[in-house]
Amino acid sequence: MEGTGEIVAGQQVLVDVDVYVPDFFTSPPQFPLFDLPNALVTLPDERSQNLTETIDGVQYTGIRKTYAIVPQVSGAYTLPAFGIEFGHAADGKQTKATVNAPAASFDVEGVAGAEQQVTFAASNLVVEQSFDPDARTMKVGDALTRTISITAQDTQAIMIPPLDPGNVAGLHRYENAPAIQDGIALGRNTASRRTETFVYTADKEGAFVLPEVSYSWFDVSSHESKSASLPAMTINVSAALSPTAEIKPVLEDAPRPLPYVQSQKAAIAIALFLAISGLLWIGYQALPAIRSRIDRARERRRSSHSHRLKGLRKTILTAPEMEVYNALQQWSRHLGFRTLDIWARAGSAELLSEVEVLSRKLFKREGGNLDRKSLASAVDVSKTAGLADQSSLPPLNPQRGYSTNGTNLSRGI
Repeated sequence: MEGTGEIVAGQQVLVDVDVYVPDFFTSPPQFPLFDLPNALVTLPDERSQNLTETIDGVQYTGIRKTYAIVPQVSGAYTLPAFGIEFGHAADGKQTKATVNAPAASFDVEGVAGAEQQVTFAASNLVVEQSFDPDARTMKVGDALTRTISITAQDTQAIMIPPLDPGNVAGLHRYENAPAIQDGIALGRNTASRRTETFVYTADKEGAFVLPEVSYSWFDVSSHESKSASLPAMTINVSAALSPTAEIKPVLEDAPRPLPYVQSQKAAIAIALFLAISGLLWIGYQALPAIRSRIDRARERRRSSHSHRLKGLRKTILTAPEMEVYNALQQWSRHLGFRTLDIWARAGSAELLSEVEVLSRKLFKREGGNLDRKSLASAVDVSKTAGLADQSSLPPLNPQRGYSTNGTNLSRGI
């Protein structure tokens, strides 16, 4: 568990879980979410980390995942037992395994005067606001946008409570959905942010005061309750510009059409309606067949060899190295090879060299520069096609009676 000292309700508790295997992983550990009464449990994406460690002369590869637990009330908390599934290499073979996370527990103290109520706990909290346009003056009918951001460390954006800006008589307030963001860089640390957006309009002149905003929170660094505030602000609303007098046009009396002309127009309209209805009905009947043909054509294109090869090369040139490794595994199986290593050894020297560099970087933490362009060029299927089906045994039914130049030879006994 990260952090020591007293823990209060609403404070984020980080629990690191490390899984180690000899050699390297063949499939990443599957860390499950678990239920913990009176607490919120999440798995922040940005907290994943790769590890290496040597124990008794054996090098181990590890992956760390961090659980963020926010207790809602004071008391004792014990994490339930849960298993973690993964794949790893053992004696050159892929092996599936499951390990159980060790037991862990912690105690949560109450905050004086809180009476077991949930407290928002964080550190280095800052509340800021901005206006668009200038908040000091506006006209009747204008819209004033007010943006308030709450930034804090040692918490998650989903845990930051909403802010109440208060109501103002004479101003209409509209609220947009809040925006939440984690992993904001603040020097060497990261923070989380909740952004609230409010829009004000006025339908009469006057001076309107936005009240002071107070935001209460608990500082886990100093272990005391604090309050952040925004000052009150006066908005002066002036009259809107006088609208230009509207001059209504005078329309002359239009001549009425003759009765037979109206009958012709009605007949034409009915004929057009029936024709359009027929076309729509025919299109409706044919639509499933057309969609089916389009879907089959798209599927053939996506599953074509050239399309998949193009996607693989794009992954090699742009994706993270772990995604490149997984894509190469899928490609080798697509070509009929049992493992990535067998495919690499059946290919060119450049292919084998770059695959070994990638494997050492990912799973043994060794140095080396991966030449992505060379690797993308070396995966051309024309260099390894058909090798997966070759065998060291001779053919069961070899063709006889023909020489290498195609001339007919006599059969032997």
